[in-house]
Amino acid sequence: MTPDSVISIGQQALTVTAMLAAPMLLSALAAGLLIGMFQAATQINEMTLSFIPKLLVLVGALYLGGAWMLSLITGYTETLIRSIPALVG
Repeated sequence: MTPDSVISIGQQALTVTAMLAAPMLLSALAAGLLIGMFQAATQINEMTLSFIPKLLVLVGALYLGGAWMLSLITGYTETLIRSIPALVG
């Protein structure tokens, strides 16, 4: 196992991690921004007003992108497991 292969595996792992986290983080960011603008405009500072909609948006993002996220992580894991003989020997 060469240092180049370790770096390559690490880069692929970071890429997959970023791709898995991006839909959830971006949807929560957009929901938080919209809710924050609404709260600033109406001067309502209720904590549940920001928490519940963000939670629902995250559930929706997971529902819509869950199959893609699952196929992405299983594809990466399968590729990594199949490459073990080449990495060891």
